[in-house]
Amino acid sequence: MTPPKAAVPKAQTSRPAIKAESSLFTTVRLLWPYMWPQDRADLKMRVIGAMVLLLFGKLVTLAVPFSFKWITDALTPGGQPAPLPEILSGVVMLTIIYGLLRSFMQFFTQGRDALFAAVSMFATRKLATEVFVHMHQLSLRYHLERKTGGLTRVLERGRDAIHQIVRMTMLTAAPTIVEFSMILAVFFFDFDWRYVATVCVMILAYLKFTWMATDWRIGIRRSVNESDTDANVKAIDSLLNYETVKYFGAEDREAERYDKSMERYERNSTSSYVSLAILNSGQGFIFSMGLMVVMILCVMGIRNGTNTIGDFVLINAMMIQLYQPLNFMGMVYREIKQAVIDIESMFHILGQNPEIQDKHGAKPIDIDRGAIRFENVQFSYDPARAILKGVSFEVPAGKTVAVVGPSGAGKSTISRLLFRFYEPQSGRITIDGQDIRNVTQRSLRDKIGMVPQDTVLFNDTIGYNIRYGRWDATDEEVEEAARLAQIDNFIKLVPGGYKAQVGERGLKLSGGEKQRVAIARTILKSPPILLLDEATSALDSFTEREIQSALDRVSSGRTTLVIAHRLSTIINADEILVLDAGEIVERGTHEQLLAQGGIYNSMWNRQREVDAAQETLRRAEEEEHKAPRVTVEV
Repeated sequence: MTPPKAAVPKAQTSRPAIKAESSLFTTVRLLWPYMWPQDRADLKMRVIGAMVLLLFGKLVTLAVPFSFKWITDALTPGGQPAPLPEILSGVVMLTIIYGLLRSFMQFFTQGRDALFAAVSMFATRKLATEVFVHMHQLSLRYHLERKTGGLTRVLERGRDAIHQIVRMTMLTAAPTIVEFSMILAVFFFDFDWRYVATVCVMILAYLKFTWMATDWRIGIRRSVNESDTDANVKAIDSLLNYETVKYFGAEDREAERYDKSMERYERNSTSSYVSLAILNSGQGFIFSMGLMVVMILCVMGIRNGTNTIGDFVLINAMMIQLYQPLNFMGMVYREIKQAVIDIESMFHILGQNPEIQDKHGAKPIDIDRGAIRFENVQFSYDPARAILKGVSFEVPAGKTVAVVGPSGAGKSTISRLLFRFYEPQSGRITIDGQDIRNVTQRSLRDKIGMVPQDTVLFNDTIGYNIRYGRWDATDEEVEEAARLAQIDNFIKLVPGGYKAQVGERGLKLSGGEKQRVAIARTILKSPPILLLDEATSALDSFTEREIQSALDRVSSGRTTLVIAHRLSTIINADEILVLDAGEIVERGTHEQLLAQGGIYNSMWNRQREVDAAQETLRRAEEEEHKAPRVTVEV
């Protein structure tokens, strides 16, 4: 297993967000660096080549109706009979020219699209990857306040919108304006001003109606997106909690919940299709009226002898030729407005600044011993409720300090502050005397190993999840980490071994197996500082003892901070801190705290009672299984 070779782009930390009322100009301005990348001369040449092919294609497109006119006039040369061989030879040649022009028109169009494909897909990949990277740079608070399903939907729709906008602006909008100009010039020089005036009025009415109707549809489209996102979020949330749904027999309730979201999506989507039908009908009516007027003008010209039947055919072909770019302009406006809605959330994400940022000139942390100090740390998620109230303690280098206390006391907040997911409102946290606010976040997190209470694995192989601790580790190092975490025997028994899939969030593994994988990848990371956040609280007593022995080996010689729920796991800690309501109310060794007869002593006694009750129940169950069965024959 080798590390990926592609470099990951750095996400921007500040960017203006697109609002719902943003113009196409604003959108294109933000997308332009991706369509014309400074470091990709090959893509710039593709853009230039696509524009050249586009221009040739438009010239050929304009020549096609003229060739059709010439064929018609050749077949009716002024109403005078001509020698049949001469007529046929001229018509055949003109027909060949007509066919070649149509072929070249397709060639230039398809060649343009083929050249530009790499540009549009590069822009799509570049910006989508930048948003993905930026999502990881945003702070924990942002992700806790968002729904994962909604974020992935934003990324998906934004990715499609980028592709749509890039292609529409470069390959449709600009060339369509050029084609309008060329067709109007033909009407003016080959016919007269009345044709130009009629076509201009028709174009203006067509575009005005299109813009008004599209603006009306924007609100409908936004409702469709919101209902689509809501349905997607509910589906992902329900499927991720599959077991919980089964535990409570809530399949019908989940189906009803999802169906309500889909009902809203159905209603909004129906409105969207109805409004689209109204838009298309109005566009067709306006164009048909314009076509009718210019054809009547041409019929009158034929009667007056100023126009030929070929001119009538030319007018019809030219108007049909005009309809395609005109329809494109309606579609361009419609699709771009819709794409701006789809992409606005993506740019809004890029416009979010991470709550926690490295200071200018921050250097990597330099750890010699690994001593941790909390100095009068005060912190709150919400100003109305303080979580930590002036907490001060030290974890000496190579020692183990445990933090215990009731739920909501602020234990896990300590680990989040140490990782700089949040920063304290006052006080400071240091490692070997270095304030962690003054060092880079990446270097800080590289030096801390984490074994959480709820281990979530990637939906990949066991080997991948262990190697996540240090991606450049060899296979031998991965296997040694698994052995030290006491999971190597399990891996040998599993079909596929290290290549066995663990399933979504690691659901194919038991709680103890997932914890061992977490320990193995932390061993592989080999950090000088270890953080254990209630790593065994969700396990049974037997598994807990096995995992605890592995944790003891991992923490040996390392500075270790333990967030503990089960007190039996930290009796050998060098110091135990009792946290209550955000304050350290007791501290000392296990024996010292028991002797004080305070909160820790009460917690210890309650836990012993629970453990004793569980042990009694376990023995009773064992005796029941051992008892001989008595059968009575009748």
